[in-house]
Amino acid sequence: MVTEVAVGINYVLEKKGLIDKALEESIDARSPYTRKIWDGIAYSLLGDGKRIRPALCLAACELFGGSAEDAIPTACALEMIHTMSLIHDDLPCMDNDDLRRGKPTNHKVFGEDMALLAGDALLAYAFEMISKTPKSISADRVVEVLRIVSHCSGAEGLVGGQVMDLEQEGNPNCTVETLRWIHVHKTAVLLKASVTSGAVIGGANKDDVARLGDFAEKIGLAFQIRDDVLDETQTSEVLGKTAGKDAVRSAQIECGLHSVRSFPQP
Repeated sequence: MVTEVAVGINYVLEKKGLIDKALEESIDARSPYTRKIWDGIAYSLLGDGKRIRPALCLAACELFGGSAEDAIPTACALEMIHTMSLIHDDLPCMDNDDLRRGKPTNHKVFGEDMALLAGDALLAYAFEMISKTPKSISADRVVEVLRIVSHCSGAEGLVGGQVMDLEQEGNPNCTVETLRWIHVHKTAVLLKASVTSGAVIGGANKDDVARLGDFAEKIGLAFQIRDDVLDETQTSEVLGKTAGKDAVRSAQIECGLHSVRSFPQP
């Protein structure tokens, strides 16, 4: 298991340079009138992200015989959508956070209006990036990727998860089932889209895409549980974001921790 984890970490680190380069090349103000919004986009998109989602997209594509070049536009699109979700989550009307990846959040630097618009622009630009998929990939595959990514971004995905997360703040009756739904739709859904879209580009069949989707969903749930635990136990310096911000979701956190404690011990 340790060997597999090390291989995975090395793969992400190896691909991070490729992903970062592609993201940097995608930022291009086409007019002096759009310089401000591109500055806001670049501030968050080109920050010190781990690039887990785009790396998963590339890995899934390569798993089925595709190349990183085939999937890099979609990989960048997924990172753009992830960055959009972070910018919007940090806004005062949402999670109201001042720190992200060890630096002030987007709205603290550019203002709430520009942060909102930067997120909107990133979401739109993500689909333009997918349209840049090499012509060697069939149109049917590209359309399926567009379906996967658009579904994960909307009311049945990231947006729906955020809505339910806001509704359940401070709810002492939040159940494990509700908490799981939130985590699947707010966190796991984009990881699932990353893996399944990469697999589609690589030529995977429907059964393999479905199996990879189940795998990615479980990774997403584990990631969110870990994130909640770290939020309660680590400092802002370690996390790179404000620690303890999830205290307002204490009922949800306790519900999640209770479910973890109930797992069989090795």
